[in-house]
Amino acid sequence: MSLAPRAVLVHRTTEYEELLARHGTHGQAAFFLSSRGRSIEEVTRRHRRTRQALAEVAAAVPLQWRRSQVERADLDRFLFGPEDVVVVVGQDGLVANAAKYLADRPVVGIDTDPGRNPGVLVRHRPGDAAALLRAAVAPGGAVEELTMVEAAADDTQRLLALNEIYLGPPGHQTARYRIGPDTSSTAEAQASSGVLVGTGTGATGWLRSLWQERRSELRLPAPTDPGLLWFVREAWPSPATGTSLVAGELGHGQGLRLTVESDRMVVFGDGMETDALELAWGQTVRLGISAASLRLVV
Repeated sequence: MSLAPRAVLVHRTTEYEELLARHGTHGQAAFFLSSRGRSIEEVTRRHRRTRQALAEVAAAVPLQWRRSQVERADLDRFLFGPEDVVVVVGQDGLVANAAKYLADRPVVGIDTDPGRNPGVLVRHRPGDAAALLRAAVAPGGAVEELTMVEAAADDTQRLLALNEIYLGPPGHQTARYRIGPDTSSTAEAQASSGVLVGTGTGATGWLRSLWQERRSELRLPAPTDPGLLWFVREAWPSPATGTSLVAGELGHGQGLRLTVESDRMVVFGDGMETDALELAWGQTVRLGISAASLRLVV
């Protein structure tokens, strides 16, 4: 006998809750902001909208389903099950934060603050939750398969991301490495502030800002396109390091290989710096399209 589906509501601590955790009481938080020419009212309004949306979505879960909630900071410790339908209640970035842990489970994005969020991934309102949950488990339900990027290190460490993966120094130092396509035995020695490899979903964020800054002629992929773009950030030319391989595209079966020549480099996805891979001198990591995708219920 199969288990009933479980609705997992993913949310994050609100700004108001963070203020209370820091200052202790509403009054002290209000005083802190007012002394800096700001009001706490807008923060509390956003908090109430978020809590109301969470309550509305929770009430829309069918009675026979199981249910759970997980906060953003606990995603790396939460055990998702095969019967889960994941409901992200919050911002677009929260969908990306959760994506790496979901392994092809259906995802519903609920926007808690329409007009303030772009709504690229959180496309729906709390009132749509009941119909979306039914669609998520219905045969042939409408989903978009969004391309993800994967980093695979030579020590079996693996990382997935929906928007982009960043490889670089853990602080503000220069990263040193060798970089090149995985189909070639040659690689260029480089010194830079890091490498960014992104998807079509990431083309609405950090990847796009690099693309615009470079005035790149490469075509930005769409979220469902099976393609990636990569850019080297601030490559430094020197007698020992080059700048000829600073941007490119990756399709299915293609990979970008990087061999570390610094004491330490970190690899993290979608801004989740607390859940990063750490690589030491001599290690190699390959970047490419992931076999997994994000199944966004539409």
